[in-house]
Amino acid sequence: MATDLHGPVSTAPRTTAVQVEGLTRSFDGRPVIDRLDLTLRAGEFTALLGRSGCGKSTLLRVLAGLDRDIAGTVLVPKRRAVAFQAPRLMPWKRVWRNVLLGLPGKADRAVAERALEEVGLGHRAGAWPKTLSGGEAQRASLARALVREPDLLLLDEPFGALDALTRLKAQRLVAELWQRRGCAVLLVTHDVDEALLLADRALVMRDGVVAYDTPVALERPRTPGDPELAELRSRLLTELGVDEPAPRPAPAAA
Repeated sequence: MATDLHGPVSTAPRTTAVQVEGLTRSFDGRPVIDRLDLTLRAGEFTALLGRSGCGKSTLLRVLAGLDRDIAGTVLVPKRRAVAFQAPRLMPWKRVWRNVLLGLPGKADRAVAERALEEVGLGHRAGAWPKTLSGGEAQRASLARALVREPDLLLLDEPFGALDALTRLKAQRLVAELWQRRGCAVLLVTHDVDEALLLADRALVMRDGVVAYDTPVALERPRTPGDPELAELRSRLLTELGVDEPAPRPAPAAA
């Protein structure tokens, strides 16, 4: 069973956000996660990559406490939150009520509005979800996660359904929120460029385990033209089993 790492407030510094040892999760007798070991440091932004079906989203659901049919040890902070690719807003509740949905204890509209302001959506607090754009709905989903003051923020391909321009804005917003909040982040993504733009560390999952682990020790903000970033990109694509297209030959001189 999952074990809670978060306890009474202590002056001792916490250096670990997640500790996983020997985690196994099987479906119909087939292990999707197979004796996985993983440590995520407090305050670290980690991107988790891998082919479809490799177990990325299953791992995230385990860390979120949404899947407890597991073997092994999972230590996570008590305060954690998750945002999925689909915003999952309740259409019959105003945006601010969606932000507070499932929050334990009593919280008023002002709490929701502060979180919405943080993601640039304060002016839409009283709107109905169906009136939001895709980017606005995803920001509302992020506000719902942030209002929980998480020590661990879990993001399951939250930008996958957005158009290219909205996706870039959402990525920039997440980077700003992480730097401001200082919580650990685990981002599940298929996008190598997204991982390198945002993360301190990139993991590649394969055959139910973390098969590759590399730091992304590049200064921020990052640009696609950075040679070090290009080298990391090539390495990650190789680990993912993707061959980059060969460069086009230069046109012959007339």
